[in-house]
Amino acid sequence: MTRYIDVQDLARLVNRKGLPTCLLEMAEYIRQDYLRWPVFEKCARVANHSADGVIELMPISDASRYAFKYVNGHPKNTRHGLPTVMAFGALASVDTGAPLLLSEMTLTTAIRTAATSALAARYLAREDSRSMALIGNGSQSEFQAIAFNALLGIDEIRLYDIDPAASAKLVANLANRPGLKLSIASSVAEAVRGADIVTTVTADKACATILTPEMIEPGMHLNAVGGDCPGKTELHRAIVERARVIVEYEPQSRVEGEIQQMPADSPVTEFWRVVAGEAKGREHGEQVTLFDSVGFALEDYSALRYVLDTAQALDIGKDIGLVPVLEDPKDLYGLLQPR
Repeated sequence: MTRYIDVQDLARLVNRKGLPTCLLEMAEYIRQDYLRWPVFEKCARVANHSADGVIELMPISDASRYAFKYVNGHPKNTRHGLPTVMAFGALASVDTGAPLLLSEMTLTTAIRTAATSALAARYLAREDSRSMALIGNGSQSEFQAIAFNALLGIDEIRLYDIDPAASAKLVANLANRPGLKLSIASSVAEAVRGADIVTTVTADKACATILTPEMIEPGMHLNAVGGDCPGKTELHRAIVERARVIVEYEPQSRVEGEIQQMPADSPVTEFWRVVAGEAKGREHGEQVTLFDSVGFALEDYSALRYVLDTAQALDIGKDIGLVPVLEDPKDLYGLLQPR
């Protein structure tokens, strides 16, 4: 049987554990799997693009389990009452191919993306970082705010979005969260000024310039989350040229990340090498670091592994007959016979 987790199951799981705990625990699952980077069979995601968005498949496996995620990105969806991003995923046994888990991944992806952002910042941001600018206050923003608070102790967050209602929504959602001071800025420049960390998580499918060079101060850590497909960026090229750039999986990031603006031989460091201690994250206090995050399948593998372990421990979800159970494994036709 296959464990099935729908949206309400996942919400119940998060509420039972508490979102900060889920973020901390999922970040640890992700860290553990990045330490095992060489054992994974990896590839860039498979993307089908249209004028209004993209649909992607993200596969990965090790010797034990195979995972994939189906995910879309359609910025205009909000006009039709649909989320910009929707996703589901599966985890299967490599030995047999039997599906172990079929799960929603819209909410899960928001959690894993925020957990990955904060985990990377542990290695890349200055240890004394306490303030963050959060540019783009849509569906991902609350998760980013809580993750940076829970994992790094960020307690001051300045918000900006071209849609004032999005910022007001974020403030209302997190108004009662202790130890977190939120304020709405009137511009990107105002939000960024003096921030230790800058997170950009905008949705438009375009080569935008959300951050410009004069906004960047020595020692900043930039968490660029919104650039995640060809022709979609958030940072001026000069910022990328100046920063120490950390990516998840270089072949994918060259196509989809901020570094798509750069020559193919521009220097970058894959995050797994930093986690494993093979490369430094931040080299000195004045350095500008950039986590050019596009989201990689290993993080979904980790997230699905975490969801399955936690759902089983809390007895959440249900087992479904996604694939047939046969008395004679060679007699599939027998399922059609009256019983």
